[in-house]
Amino acid sequence: MYRPEIEPNLAATLLRRSELSGGRTALVFEEREYTFAEFGERVRRQATLLRLSGVCIGDRVAYLGLNHPALLETMFAAQALGAIFVPLNFRLTAEELTFIINDAGVHSIVVDDALRPVLEPARGDLCCRAFFSSEGAADGWRHLDSERDAAEPLAQAVSVDQHDVAVIMYTSGTTGLPKGAMLTHGNILWNNINVTLTFSSSRDDVILTAAPLFHIGGLNVMTLHAFHVGAKVVLLRNFDPGQVLVDIERYGVTHMFGAPAMFLFMSQHERFAGTDLGSVKQFVCGAAPVPVSLIELYGERGVDFCQGYGLTETAPMSSFLTPEWALSKIGSAGQPPIFSDTRIVDDNNEPVGPGERGEICLRGPNIMKGYWNRPDATAAAIDAQGWFHSGDVGYVDEDGFLFICDRLKDMVISGGENVYPAEVEGVLYEHDAIAEVAVIGLPDEKWGEAVTAVVALNAGHTLTIEELREFARSKLAKYKLPLRLHEVDALPRNPAGKVLKFVLKEQLSG
Repeated sequence: MYRPEIEPNLAATLLRRSELSGGRTALVFEEREYTFAEFGERVRRQATLLRLSGVCIGDRVAYLGLNHPALLETMFAAQALGAIFVPLNFRLTAEELTFIINDAGVHSIVVDDALRPVLEPARGDLCCRAFFSSEGAADGWRHLDSERDAAEPLAQAVSVDQHDVAVIMYTSGTTGLPKGAMLTHGNILWNNINVTLTFSSSRDDVILTAAPLFHIGGLNVMTLHAFHVGAKVVLLRNFDPGQVLVDIERYGVTHMFGAPAMFLFMSQHERFAGTDLGSVKQFVCGAAPVPVSLIELYGERGVDFCQGYGLTETAPMSSFLTPEWALSKIGSAGQPPIFSDTRIVDDNNEPVGPGERGEICLRGPNIMKGYWNRPDATAAAIDAQGWFHSGDVGYVDEDGFLFICDRLKDMVISGGENVYPAEVEGVLYEHDAIAEVAVIGLPDEKWGEAVTAVVALNAGHTLTIEELREFARSKLAKYKLPLRLHEVDALPRNPAGKVLKFVLKEQLSG
């Protein structure tokens, strides 16, 4: 019988679970159910396939596609070899993906049917040595399913240290160039421990995952945790509010992670009133505060919200507002979990008192190892005491609850996705009509924040939002395209020439 060593390798933990809970259902995807034993066997066969393809300890293995069992299998298979998994954002353009794949030095990549046409034109520019198609066969692509089925199961996962990197997850920076956050096996295991102690999770839970798995929230708030505790994951290829409601009732879903917009769309669907939500213990929400009206609406159906704050770099759990505080601490991101800590500091990195605003700093075994090949960025983000500087402004009240006020980095969160203004501005500046541009986030009932372009035009030019979106469409993912356009004579600047974005927000939020 296969008996992995007891160690921090995430794949070894999964394979140990597949031995202990082999007959239990691990995953449900589009009518097909996989037991833990079946899922573990697929992971071990794919690990052998990757090894025969040349993947060694420390190599990077990427996945590009919508939610699918192959993403999870690829991740665990890579980690079983001591390799590093790189999940790619399927909303990015070929140009954006090319930078990330080459920056990570990806050895092997797995791509689904929907994304192959996006990546195909860039294949000649990629550093990858092996290209796999995760679903249908395709010319020039190795067929993952058939090759995996023909491979022998890997005997045992490679031994790793808890500080070895398990996942590189790319998050854009204020310079516009994405940075790869290196999350270790220990980071993710400690995150799972924090989740367990916060949610009182059980192997009898049923976790519905409709948020994208390339995102830290979709992958690491509840999904990986479920595999480790032996719970069932109901995986949707993408978010469809009607299908989510059907599956909640069909499978007796107990938990689901999502952005507020997802729960809003569910509540607006025609099936909402007739769906039995009695199995739901909690909806876990991140990326933005949940509106009071939404909390109350679901509360009338007996469903609690557990809101949280976290970042890719924190794996991500940094603070959570558990249901008993949902209304009395409206607007708060909650308290830190047991094995993490939070503090607010001033410009001199000195802690400030309750109610005083400053930069939110986070520390614990869940904090990333650093940014891939970016020691300068790592040193700027993690100080000598091990505190990660989030770039977000907030305060902690007298009761120890965290409140988020603003973003030092001017990041916009639209529909749960991070949009970095510098990246968008760099593309928009190429438009002939634009003399100056500033990208900001303005409040939006549907998306939380709307990506907004504020422009000063060159003389004799005009510009519409439709024209601007069409211009940028080939260079920016859809969620980064401006939803609003405002024209001004000139952008407000301070004496040093820096654009005063807070002035624009004040002027245009009214």
